[in-house]
Amino acid sequence: MKIIECVPNFSEGQNEKTFRAITEAIKNTEGVKFLNLEPDADYNRVVVTMAGNENGIIDGAVNACKAASELIDMKTHKGEHPRLGAIDVVPFVPVKNVTMDECVKISEKFGERISKEINVPVYLYEAAARKPERRSLSNIRKGEYEGLEEKLNDPQWKPDFGGAEFNPKLGSLVTGARFFLIAYNINIKSTDVKYSKEIAETLRESGKIKRGLDGKPIKVDGKSIRIPGRLKEVKGMGVALEKHNITQVSMNLTNYEITPIHVAFEEVKKEATAMGIEINGSEIVGLVPLEALLQAGKFYSNGKETNEDRLVDISIEKLGLSKLNVFDRNTKVIDYMIKD
Repeated sequence: MKIIECVPNFSEGQNEKTFRAITEAIKNTEGVKFLNLEPDADYNRVVVTMAGNENGIIDGAVNACKAASELIDMKTHKGEHPRLGAIDVVPFVPVKNVTMDECVKISEKFGERISKEINVPVYLYEAAARKPERRSLSNIRKGEYEGLEEKLNDPQWKPDFGGAEFNPKLGSLVTGARFFLIAYNINIKSTDVKYSKEIAETLRESGKIKRGLDGKPIKVDGKSIRIPGRLKEVKGMGVALEKHNITQVSMNLTNYEITPIHVAFEEVKKEATAMGIEINGSEIVGLVPLEALLQAGKFYSNGKETNEDRLVDISIEKLGLSKLNVFDRNTKVIDYMIKD
């Protein structure tokens, strides 16, 4: 059996009615299994995870998006996380007996269908991108929802599916196929977001803009010079988490085999220590592959532990994954969620 994961991110982090509607839409769809719904009020965003076969995953994604489209209105949306629309991004991820190329085709079928069913412009990203500049989600998101109407008037940003007409209620939607992404946030014991931002810019692969003594960007041929970050396949930014009176280095690990969770954690800790500030654990948003936790467990046990349960225990403890909310392996590790 082929298993594809889909992880839609919706621009709503507080409304229980919306959460219920999305959940029921997935649960009432054949060929797909609802796995997880994880809202964040500060980001005003909810990450939903489902898994299914080729047909079920498309139907499940479409039904979830249609349910969300009836209840989310971008005209009144505010939140910490960058976003382009009510249904911000809908990635498809190969999990078992399926290739990345197959997931690209699935995302294309979904994109064409959803653009017609809820009347939104759709962009393809990552492995499904048809233009190099659209491979990166952050490039597509530039200007965010507030700049979308102007963006749609630019022929360079003609949608891959749907018309170039601005939908003020729903904005736009991005879909595609990608490797398993781990949304990983590291807690900083400070309410001043400048520390988190500095750490994120230092570590993320895209790095930071090089500045002169006057603080202004250094440019060559009109383009800002960038200082590359240390961690490959990592995107990051600093954000405030007001409900916990802390800030976070919010990271997307786009390939945990290249930059594992424990490497990201230790590098953030190193930067924070150099700044004279402390970290206080971390959190995983959505689901995580078992292998990523086993990697961390082996690292922190110096390769001496081999028992799977103990390795997971060690990773939860050393990464501080239960500092903000209890980390339940049975609902957070995708391997355990889909094994039945």
